[in-house]
Amino acid sequence: MCGIAGKVDFAGPVDPLLIDRMCEVLTHRGPDSRGTYVRDGVGLGVQRLAIIDVAGGDQPLFNEDGSIAVVLNGEIYNFQELRRQLLGRGHRFSSESDTEVLVHLYEEHGDGMLAHLHGMFAFALWDAGRRRLFIARDRVGKKPLFWARKGSTVWFASELRALLEDPELEREVDPVGIAAYLALQYVPHPLSAFRGIRKLAPASRLSVTADRDEIVGYWSLDYTPKLEGVPTPELEEEVLAQIREATRVRLMSEVPLGAFLSGGVDSSAIVAAMSELLVEPVKTFSIGFREEDYDELRYARLVAERFGTDHHEFMVEPQALEVMPKLARHYGEPFADSSAIPSFYLAELTGRHVTVALNGDGGDESFAGYHRYVTDHAVKRLDWLPAPLQRAASIARLVREGPEENSLRTRVNRLGRLLAMPPQERYAMRMSMFDKARQGSLLTAGFRDRLGGAHPEAFILDAWAGSTASDHVDVMLDTDVRTYLPGDLLVKMDIATMAYSVEARSPFLDHRLMEFAASLPARHKLCGTSGKHLLKSALRRQLPPEILNRRKMGFGVPIGRWFRKELRHLPEEVLLDRRSLDRGYFRREEIERLIREHRAERADHASRLWVLLQLELWHREVVEAPPAASSTLAGRASGSRSGPAAERVPGAGSSPRTTLP
Repeated sequence: MCGIAGKVDFAGPVDPLLIDRMCEVLTHRGPDSRGTYVRDGVGLGVQRLAIIDVAGGDQPLFNEDGSIAVVLNGEIYNFQELRRQLLGRGHRFSSESDTEVLVHLYEEHGDGMLAHLHGMFAFALWDAGRRRLFIARDRVGKKPLFWARKGSTVWFASELRALLEDPELEREVDPVGIAAYLALQYVPHPLSAFRGIRKLAPASRLSVTADRDEIVGYWSLDYTPKLEGVPTPELEEEVLAQIREATRVRLMSEVPLGAFLSGGVDSSAIVAAMSELLVEPVKTFSIGFREEDYDELRYARLVAERFGTDHHEFMVEPQALEVMPKLARHYGEPFADSSAIPSFYLAELTGRHVTVALNGDGGDESFAGYHRYVTDHAVKRLDWLPAPLQRAASIARLVREGPEENSLRTRVNRLGRLLAMPPQERYAMRMSMFDKARQGSLLTAGFRDRLGGAHPEAFILDAWAGSTASDHVDVMLDTDVRTYLPGDLLVKMDIATMAYSVEARSPFLDHRLMEFAASLPARHKLCGTSGKHLLKSALRRQLPPEILNRRKMGFGVPIGRWFRKELRHLPEEVLLDRRSLDRGYFRREEIERLIREHRAERADHASRLWVLLQLELWHREVVEAPPAASSTLAGRASGSRSGPAAERVPGAGSSPRTTLP
């Protein structure tokens, strides 16, 4: 696992010092070594986290005559098989690294090389003979890649802040990206928070030459062929076999590895598979909260005891919000999934013990684990009602929202609004924090004018429309795989783990396992009010019933309570500060209403306030900050593996008031 960056100028030289500065910002992603290649208008850089061929795998790596160079962020799990094939065809290798496979595979197959790769990756390959830059991301989007082009010059990097080291790229905020962020809690690909900088989409390759650039997709899930007529016991055995194999290939490592364990079905399934495949006890790591509704430690302990793991725990307190500025710096653009907080602390705890950690990410999107799939599918069944009855039922939207997001009044209000919508708009609204109507109340007239009519929920609607699935459940899963998974969950985990030089691996995101899950009839995923139906039945012999039958909790943070008690002053102090209001984004009276209603427990606006807070912190920590490599925000000062950390939450024991810049 690494951080990569580079610049190609087809009309002039590249400054080697710029490549070093870009790498410096990425030091936390790869503290073990730095490699650069600067020649003839090309600059490639990499910060390496050494996991495979620790002694001999430093990058960049080249083909036999040095005409092709590559830098890789990620792992190629089938590299040994590919290496044997390439050796048989006469290619010569200088290392035992998975990275070197890429240059020879490119020589052999050209752009078609991607079909042969099994792994998580973002790589950049320079073909000197053709004066061509070739960049690609893995199928699901585990590894990030930002890029930009101005005239004859192109830049790329694993993190957005590395691009900002070049003053040629302006820090001009993209209002469309901000509006999309307000809706989704993240900036979706291909947008970024800055004009002119884009994210390469998952399962895409980018070819850049002096006179053109071209993006081509190379993979997507196909939900149309179904395994009808296969006995359920056979499907259960195949599920277990797929999980076991996906886990096995992710145990490839020359450094210590462990697992994140929440006590949910997915992470527990991975720990079960690891325990079966490894001789020594699995090292497991969990996060807990004092608030019982958010704490999963009892379930994690149950699984740890079941499989005899070497278990480690960490408790998150309200003072953990002191990490907010650090979150803004690392994500590089506004990001408002509040579970990034425990993810950061979990990564810090894990990084003290191991370098590689497996997790359960992706199980929900393949096997229908989110509660929204159940409720949205139930609402879909009401579409057959005559229009007058639908209109009558939609009156429920007039019920005032309750004090909590899952309170009865809030659910009734949401149901009333959903009933009046077609399925795709219904799902887009469900996935939006500030939907079109809420943005109409929140945004100033001046900011709305800058949007040029852009629809904040268009990314969800487009993904829904582009799905080839026929079943409503599969369409929801496909939409999430195209949007929420790569835009939110994978970004959250990549940034959190890389901040502490930990490589996260996700067996449920193995593309072969995902293709198998897509081929399952929807009834095996969502059955009545039960999600993950086949997955849970397959795991009955491995996991305790307390794990399989528990309600899904997610990885949330009790910010609703914190914003009413220990941190009640934080939203007001930041969002109503003159510095924030002068940006001209939001109407003061609407922010005051959100704060007032939340404090009075008339509604649960905690997540919306969090979205606004993270946007403001991003402005202060990224947009208005000096280049990171020349400031105290440099990667080595922001969380890389540079020494032992105390086994407690930073700020514990101090005043509960959190002060932000």
